[in-house]
Amino acid sequence: MSRRRTVFFLSDGTGITAQMLGHSLLTQFEGIEFQQVTLPFIDSADKARDCLERIERESLRGDGQPIVFSTLVNNDVREVVRRANALFVDFFEAFIGPLEAGLGLKSTHTIGRSHSALDKQEYKQRIEAVNFAMAHDDGASHRDLAEADVILVGVSRSGKTPTSLYLALQFGVKAANYPLIPEDFARALLPEALRAFKSRLYGLTIAAERLHEIRRERRPGSQYADPGNCRYEVAQAEALMTREGIRWINSTAKSIEEIATTILRELKLERQIY
Repeated sequence: MSRRRTVFFLSDGTGITAQMLGHSLLTQFEGIEFQQVTLPFIDSADKARDCLERIERESLRGDGQPIVFSTLVNNDVREVVRRANALFVDFFEAFIGPLEAGLGLKSTHTIGRSHSALDKQEYKQRIEAVNFAMAHDDGASHRDLAEADVILVGVSRSGKTPTSLYLALQFGVKAANYPLIPEDFARALLPEALRAFKSRLYGLTIAAERLHEIRRERRPGSQYADPGNCRYEVAQAEALMTREGIRWINSTAKSIEEIATTILRELKLERQIY
């Protein structure tokens, strides 16, 4: 069997759902290099024929039969693509039928419902959360911290910014983040701006060796990236968070998704799905 396969994610919408579901399945197979291609907004027979030609060209390369993950809603569009010489995994067909039977109700077969702005209130909530995260990134503003669902704390480059943005974009959670710096360690106290919101604080830490690698790429040869300084900051931050009773997680070997899920669970935050 070929050690390389091309994978197509087809959708009449953004393709995000096909990517997420397909990627989750592909991670279970080791030793194969998957070249992944996303083809979104396939909402007509003409576009479907273009996809068909592209998949057929790939099938002639000799790397094995292409794999197609599809969330195409329109039956006519699906049938065009199904003619390709490919392993076709149809999420829509696999799940909608059983749901219709179980619910005793026909689906609307509406294109693009899962990632759209049709629900204006939920969309507005998500955009407001993203704007909040950006305005309160890295301690940039103390205003409106009372509106925060969570305030992430930790040393610089421990993963606070990407986690905040992921929480906002994926779940509509208003997440601020604030760096712990040497002045805080010298005082052995939380920054004053955070003390009133202690119940909303959640800490991120990181292995000192990994922190050194990240900081060295950003500021090579600096005191900021010095291995000894990284060890000092990590140890001091962990000691401060422990004294203050702040829950924290080590981000070194965890994905943003794992970190965010842990925070949502431990702080009992409502988890919206967009």
